[in-house]
Amino acid sequence: MSLGTRFHRLFAASTISNLGDGIFFIALPLVAADLTRDPTAVAAVSVALRLPWLLFALTAGALVDRWDRRRVMWIADVVRSGLVAVLALAVLLDQHSMAMLYVLGFALGVAETFFDNASQTLLPSLIDDPDQLPRANGRLQVAENVANNFVGPPLGGLLVALAVSVPFWINAASFLAASALVASIPGSYRAAPRADAPRRLRSEIAEGVRWLAAHRLLRTLALLLGLMNLWFAAAMSILVLFAQDILGLDELGFGLLGTTLAIGSVVGGVLAGRLHDRWGPGPLLWFGSFTIALTLLVIAPLSNPWLVGVALAISGAAVVVWNVVTVSLRQTIIPDELLGRVNSVYRFLGWGGMPIGALIGGLIADSFGLAAPFWVGGVVLLVAATIAAPVLTTREVEAATAAAAARVEVS
Repeated sequence: MSLGTRFHRLFAASTISNLGDGIFFIALPLVAADLTRDPTAVAAVSVALRLPWLLFALTAGALVDRWDRRRVMWIADVVRSGLVAVLALAVLLDQHSMAMLYVLGFALGVAETFFDNASQTLLPSLIDDPDQLPRANGRLQVAENVANNFVGPPLGGLLVALAVSVPFWINAASFLAASALVASIPGSYRAAPRADAPRRLRSEIAEGVRWLAAHRLLRTLALLLGLMNLWFAAAMSILVLFAQDILGLDELGFGLLGTTLAIGSVVGGVLAGRLHDRWGPGPLLWFGSFTIALTLLVIAPLSNPWLVGVALAISGAAVVVWNVVTVSLRQTIIPDELLGRVNSVYRFLGWGGMPIGALIGGLIADSFGLAAPFWVGGVVLLVAATIAAPVLTTREVEAATAAAAARVEVS
């Protein structure tokens, strides 16, 4: 069954912008590492990029439920294009600084909170058959990871070696192209409010918080995701220094290391829908949570880039399988009029810890060595996955899905 023209426009926009992102997220830490060798200062760039998820995610989710979600997406991409173009010009003129990276990174993160909330809430409206959501999410995950982690990183490393500003110009252009594609999707995508829905922004946010807090499965997934992202961010925030100082990689080698995440991510994205149909969501949630923990522990003592690449590939597969299952669940279980708000609370818990993790990663690495964030993160996540395991079952998922279907029939 075809997923439709509207989905394919969203798919094309996601692919283009993620190619630019893949180039950007390799070029940015390399530029930072060229300005300073301080692990905390380099990690602070990741903090700036992710901090808006802690500060603005809830507000963005409430506003996305008020506004046309397609319009939010294309406007956010225009803003991001302008911000990256400013950075490109500064790098070209050699006027960039760590302070500029922090400010522009923070601004980009604010725009991302609006774009990502709108994107995940828009997708169910583009798919006629809800059973096709895992397939659609799987395709988006494959495209995102091929572009973001497979093609983008080595290209970004190569472009930085040739001309430092070029990766940022390409990223700015990719945002503009993606914005045009999203704007071309026909239709209006503003959620229909309930008659008894609260009118004040604070009350709307509170309604989303209460809904998620009362849902055992999604609440558990959100809290576990928060820990996974916090400690994964702690490790990834100093990966550029780990790659250069311990693995002995240059700029291009660091870019190629990033492609190993994509190899696993592509495999995970391609197989996630089929594995979901064959084994059910429970085993896939177990695989994702435990594998992410174990790969951090495997990487910690290694100095061989090939072995680290294999571990990153396995981690990439686990992350994508987890994402496909959990994103599809949220899109199925959460009522449409609450999807932006509840999704933003989920992302607040799940992503809000990333800037904290990035800062913790820099501090731990500065005090105990570049391998320390991998050791600490792996142990913490292994304990957390064990505690959450009784809830991560197919029976729990099926019960939540059935309750959501019954709610729709009643309404």
